[in-house]
Formats: sequence, structure tokens, C-alpha cells
Amino acid sequence: MKNKHRKFKRNYIFTSILLLLSVAIMHNGRAKIHYSSAFDNYLTAYGDSIPLPADTIPLTDTLIEKQKPDSLPVDSLGRVKIDTFSVKMSKDSVDAPIEYQAKDSMVLDVTAQKLFLYGETGVKYKDVDLKAPEIAFDQQTSIVKAKMKLDTAGKSLGQATLVQGDITTMSDSLEFNFKTQKGLTHSSYFQQSELYNFAQVVKKIDAQTIYAFKGRFTTCNYDVPHFAFRSKRIKYISKKMAITGPVGVEFENVPVLPIVVPFGLFPLQQGRHSGLLPPQFTVTDRLGLGLEGMGYYKVISDNFDVTTRWDIYSYGSWRLNLTPTYRVRYRYNGSLNFSYQNTHQGFKGDADYTKNKSFHLTWSHRMDSKARPGVNFSASVNAGSSSYTKFLPTNAIIDQSNGAGGVYSQPQSFANQMNSSISYQKSWIGKPYNLSVNLNHNQNNNDGKVNLNLPDINFNVNTLYPFQPQEMAGSGKWYYKLGVGYTGSARGMTTFIDTLFTFRQMIDTFQWGAQHNIPISLALPQLGSIQISPGFSYQERWYSQKLFRSWNDQTNKVDSSISKGFYTARDISMSVSFSTAMYGTLNMKNKEARVQAIRHVIRPQMSVGYKPDLSKSYYINTQFDTSGRRMMMSQYDKGVYGSFGYGESGSVGFGIDNFLEMKVREKADSTREEEGEGDGLKKVKLIDGFGITGSYNLLADSFKLSTFNLYARSTLFDKVNITATANIDPYLVDTLGFRINKYVWQDNKVSLGRITNGSLSVSTSFKSKEKDKDKKEKDVPQQYDNYDNLTADEMEQQMDYIRRNPSEFVDFNIPWSVNISYSLSFSKILRPDYKGFDTRFTSSMQFNGDFSLTEKWKVGANGYFDFQTLKIPSFSMFISREMHCWQMSINVTPFGLWRSFNISIYPKSGMLRDLKINRTRTFRNS
Repeated sequence: MKNKHRKFKRNYIFTSILLLLSVAIMHNGRAKIHYSSAFDNYLTAYGDSIPLPADTIPLTDTLIEKQKPDSLPVDSLGRVKIDTFSVKMSKDSVDAPIEYQAKDSMVLDVTAQKLFLYGETGVKYKDVDLKAPEIAFDQQTSIVKAKMKLDTAGKSLGQATLVQGDITTMSDSLEFNFKTQKGLTHSSYFQQSELYNFAQVVKKIDAQTIYAFKGRFTTCNYDVPHFAFRSKRIKYISKKMAITGPVGVEFENVPVLPIVVPFGLFPLQQGRHSGLLPPQFTVTDRLGLGLEGMGYYKVISDNFDVTTRWDIYSYGSWRLNLTPTYRVRYRYNGSLNFSYQNTHQGFKGDADYTKNKSFHLTWSHRMDSKARPGVNFSASVNAGSSSYTKFLPTNAIIDQSNGAGGVYSQPQSFANQMNSSISYQKSWIGKPYNLSVNLNHNQNNNDGKVNLNLPDINFNVNTLYPFQPQEMAGSGKWYYKLGVGYTGSARGMTTFIDTLFTFRQMIDTFQWGAQHNIPISLALPQLGSIQISPGFSYQERWYSQKLFRSWNDQTNKVDSSISKGFYTARDISMSVSFSTAMYGTLNMKNKEARVQAIRHVIRPQMSVGYKPDLSKSYYINTQFDTSGRRMMMSQYDKGVYGSFGYGESGSVGFGIDNFLEMKVREKADSTREEEGEGDGLKKVKLIDGFGITGSYNLLADSFKLSTFNLYARSTLFDKVNITATANIDPYLVDTLGFRINKYVWQDNKVSLGRITNGSLSVSTSFKSKEKDKDKKEKDVPQQYDNYDNLTADEMEQQMDYIRRNPSEFVDFNIPWSVNISYSLSFSKILRPDYKGFDTRFTSSMQFNGDFSLTEKWKVGANGYFDFQTLKIPSFSMFISREMHCWQMSINVTPFGLWRSFNISIYPKSGMLRDLKINRTRTFRNS
């Protein structure tokens, strides 16, 4: 018996030595062992005091051959087949390998079947990854225990970190059962979606469900959060929601005692899901107290959802908004918004009481270009009652912050125009022609005038070269470049007043027209440095009505009448143009001078054209004032495509364009050498373009010289953009402003003529350098704003919301910025009664800017100044405070048509965007 015990002891020592050797040969002292039931079977076999006898006779191929065919199953090679499923598994074994490692040491308690790991340990089992300073594993219960460890100074050497799926839990201590997948942790931190959570005790039921006791959760990622919600009991369902009992709010670990709600539901699901949309409280002087934006968002399918919102006011007004959106991936997407409002301003019986019912409709549709190659369909509809925007509060603006997959879209209350377009386009692949069909609408909200173009059809044939062979080598013959094209269009249009609309009125005002254009071009070889381009064009227009004008001596005005029918007009023109380019460079002799060279490019052009007079039949010499003045007026002036020009023309056109730039030496900059600009020179544009164009009609009996068109473009110092245009009339005018056939320089004046219209625009922007170009957003909670499937119109609405609420989108990394733009325009317009001209003049300046008072405070303003009235029609300013996980903004509009102020405090997290403290007041000036 003693010999048997000595034999067992020798086997046990031998096995232990093998285990220690396997640990020693691991990488850098780390042990990685697959723990399975095979070792349990070994312990079971040698657990008895009498060990099993060892089989000293090896199994050879000869022995296998002597076996009977039915005694042991063998394969075609004579090898014994072993059924592994017949091997008995230990009751305490696990169903998958367990990988574990320890940097310091490992202790194996064979009797208790426990394993202890020390020093940067780790255990992996299926999708479970556990790391901790100390880990203990009980093989009988399949429970692993881990805990944190402190050094001699009391500093933490690490926490127990458990990762399963997308959930990471960091705890002071934890217990986890590999079989049941249940666990219990203490003092744990974990993240669910945007929520950063802490709880004294956390119980894990399965891979998706977690219970927390005395928990705290927040969207602030600081260890000591700026704000948090506390609840005694919390249930987390991964990627779905968090459910709490009574929950309170705290700021900087200070609880706000009065603010306690009986329960809380916090969605953790990403993407679209149905739910209630909370309202915002507002106050207006015209509508009273109100709740805006309350409603419901419903996800009907992956391709369709609907948002319904209501606005209710204390004076009796209400508004309903219905916004369905649809999308089919890789094919098309769109949205529709219908709004109906019933407005009551003031109280019944008051002198200023008004009541109005109006509607507004928007539709946006976009087709994926890959859905049907060569075919595209798009829609952008913005229509409704002209009075809709007049009764819309200024704070009822586009707001996507409530999310829910829908856009709460309202037009601005000061919008004067509404435009719509529905377009279908088709191009035949491999064919030289294409087709487009459009429906257009524009509406003036001031006078209620509506213009409809339905339909607007365009058919184009690309230039064809009939004499060019399909396979051509070299440049070919000169006539190979003779090209013929075609452009045809047809349009129907009608005009009416929206409040007086009747179907009969729309039919009476409906007219149509068509236009055909056949251009013939020839690209001749270049003659030296001169490019010669001859051309020929034939145009024909169809009209549905004629306009007859006559002078009425009794009323002293021009009377007009319309005749319906089918009418045509034609026009022919031919021309030859010549163009070239000349270059000149002035190099400085002093190589150390700042300016090294100046380069000037001149592009002159000239053309000769002829147009016969085919318009005599429909141009009538008509009296238009009491003095007997007459003017050639076309009977097709009010047609869809207008009228061709009057008279025969044999014109010589001329023009010249200039471009000026210089090379300057830059200041020493080592970074430019790294960019491959070691010479230290750079090009600076002085004039992007400056020129003049005009023509002289050799066949005209009067007014042979046309007006001169001047233009100039420049960008000074890469900062200031300047664009200017002007039209100069070389003829004198009478007392009423009508031209007379006499040049201005015939009175010994040095002048090109009178400036009849022109424009000037100057814009610039300045900003300081960024404080930290490598600044990252890791200290800011992530926001999950959903911009999927936004149409172009919805993106424009989002940009409009940003422009109207700049304090919510400030960049605290730029200390200051200033943007200024100035525009000036004027033109002379013939009066409707033909009794002279009026000059329309506009001059305005737009400005916006902001600067940082401190690293967290930002102040800014934007406005518009009208130099003609010397007033500021629009001005607003804001103050914004960046609070890491929160944002505060104050917007004030002190004067203008609408005066308002708004104070908002809101978290940056997309999950808590509805927790917005908002105070808004608006006032309208009479």
C-alpha cells in the first residue's frame, strides 16, 4: 500500500512539475492555459488511494489488424474510429475553453478545484473578457471573483473590468457565473448609449438586462459630473431603455430637492422609434400663452414615418402640422409638411380683433441618381395662403432639435416670396438628346399674386457633326467641325390672386408659347494666335395671343387689348468672332525687392454679325404721351418668351478683358520650405477681371452705338472681395429721360456717357487664429443628431435655424470673428404710364461677428443696415456660455419689425435635448 501511495505521489509531483514548466515557458512570464474537463478526469482517476494500473503495451498497427471487423470500427486506412461524444463530461465542466493569464503569479488549489491569479490578470470565456489585479475562479461553481487592489500608498492599482458585448463595467469587486451569465458588482461604473452610470450595487441578469441599486446616471463624462439623475432602483435594458423609480436631479453633487419625479423612462435605442414629442412653453403679445411643438412621432415602417404636432395658444389660436417622410434606400426619399392654422388675435369685441384661417404646404422629393440611370425626378414645393406667414410668430421657426426623425418646418414670418419646382429629366444613354419637364410656381405674399408655369418642357439635341466620319485620324478636314444643334421649349403660364382665385380666371389668364433654336457652328483651325469662330442661328417663336396698344385721347393713356390665337415670329442671325490673348511680364532687376514681377494678360475680342429685319409686321409705332412721342412697341411684348429685337442689324462687336497679378517675396517662413516653396515667392492677384464690351450697328438709322458694359473683379490681400458692374449710355436724354440721337461728347464733354445702372458689392471676413488646432472633442459628450435622408430643402431649413440661432452653434476655439458685406445697386425703370423713368436705388450693409469674453463666454451680433432709409431693419445679438455638457444662450432682437428675447439652457446630449429650459417673448411693431 505504501508503494502505491509513493507511486501516486510521484505521479502528482510529475504532473505539478509539468504544470509549472508550462507556466514558465509562456511569453514574459504570462500563462495562457486552456482549462477543460480532461484535467478533472485525471484528478478523478488519481483521487483514489489505489491508482489505476498503467497500460505498458502500446497499440500498434499489427494489433489493429488482428481485431475483428466488428470489435472496433476502423476507417479505410485501418485507423480506429473513436466516438468523442461517448466520453463522459464532468458535471462541473464548462461548455467552452477558458483562457486566463497572470503577470505576477498563479496558484492552483487542486483539492478545492480553485485557481487564483495575481497581477494584471485576465480571463476570457466566449464573449466575456475580465481583467483585474486579482481574480479567483471556482471550477465547481463556475463563478469567477475579481476585485481591485491598492498599493502601500493607498492608490488604486486597477479596477475589475468586465466586458460583455457592448457593455463595459468597471467595479471595485465583482462576481460572475460563466454558466448562468449572471453577475453581481459593487461600486460600478458602466456606459449605456449616451448615459454614464454609477451604482453601489449592480446585478446582471443576462447579456441585455441590468439592475442597479442606489444609482446615478448622466450624460457628462467627467468623474465628478456637472449634473446627474439619482434613483434608488434602476433597470437597464441594453439598446432599448432605462427605467427608474423616483428620480431626482443634482448639480455638482448637490441635490435639487423639490425636483423629483415618480418614475423615469430614458430611451437608449438608437435610430428612429415612435414616441411623444414634448412641447415648449412660449408667450406672445398677439396670441397669448402657448404650447408649441407637442405631438407624436410614429414609425410606420423602415420606409415611412409620420410626425404630428400641435400648437395651442390662450387667445384661441391653434395650428396643426402633419409631416410624413418616406425613403427607399438607393432609390428615392422625400418629406411633406402640411400646416393649417386658425388664428385669433386679441379678444372678440375689441377694435383690433382679427381672425384668419390659412394653410401652408411644402413637399421635397429627391431621387437617387443610381436608381434609374438617365432619369431624375425631384420636387421642391413651397406654397400656401399668402396670409399664412403674416400670422406666424417669429419663434415658430425651423427646429430639428426635437429629433424623432421629423422636421418641424415653418417658413419665416417675414418671407415675401414662395417658390416651387417639380422637375422630370431624362437623357437617353448613347443618344445625343435629352428631355426635361418642369412645373414652376412663385407667389408674392405681399400682394397675393401667384404665377404658375405648367408645364415647362425643354428638348435639347447636342451638337451633331454630319460631315465628320465615325473613325477619323488627325485633325481632318475643316468642314468636319461643322456642327448643328437644336433647342426646343414650350411653356404654359397663368397668373391670378390667391384670395380671388377661380378656375375661370385661371383659364382666362392662361397663355402658352414655344421656342425653337437651331444653332450652326464651325470651329476653324487657329490662325496664328487668333481664334476664328463663325456661327449661324435660326429662331422661331410661337405665341397664343397678341397685344394691341393705342393712344386714348379722352383718358390720355395707352389702352391695350388681347387677341387669342396662334401666331409665329422668326429671327435669323449670323456672326464671325475673333479672339486672342496677349501676355506681358515686367521683371524687377533688384532680386531682393518685395515685388519681383508683374504679369498682365489682355484678351481682346471682336465680332461681326448680321441680322435681317423680320419683325416689321408686329412692331407698331405707338403714341405713349400727350406730347405726341411715339415708340416702336411689339405685339408680343407680354408673350411667354417675349419679342425679338426690332430692325435690321449689321453690328460690329468689341470687347477687352484684363488680368493682372504679381509675384512677391514672402517673409521668412520655414514651413513653406516643407511645402515645396523654397524660393519664398508667391503669386498675388491684383485684378481678377476688368473689361468693357459694346457694339456698333452699321445698318441702324439711329442709335447705332450700343451701351457700354463695364465690369471689374478683384480680391485684395486674399481678404476683400470686390465686384462691380455698370452700363453706360453714350446718348443724351431729354427732360423726361428719353434718349435722343446725340452723343454726350458732341457737346465738347470728355465722357463716355451716362451710367444708367450698376452694382457694387464688397465683402470681407476676419478671424483670429485658433487657440488649439488639435483641440479634440473628447471632453464633450457625443451628440447623436440624425441627419439621415435629409433633402436639400430640409438642409436649407437647418441652415436657416443655425443663422437665426447663432448662439447655439458658436465656436469657442476661435476668440473672435467679423464678417461684413456691402451691396449697392441702381437702375432706371420706365414708368408704367410711359411718362418718364424712375431710378431704383438700394444700398445696404450686413454684418455679423462674435468674440470670446473668456474661454467659456461668447458674445456676438448680426444685423442689416439700410443706407437709403438710414435704419436698421434687422438686428440681433446673443450671449452664449459653454458649460461642457450644457449650453446656455441668450438671444435678443431689440428693434425691428419683430422684437423678441429668448433665454435657453439645455444639455448638449441628443438624448436629453427635450430637457430645455426656455423663455421666449415676442412683440410686433405696428
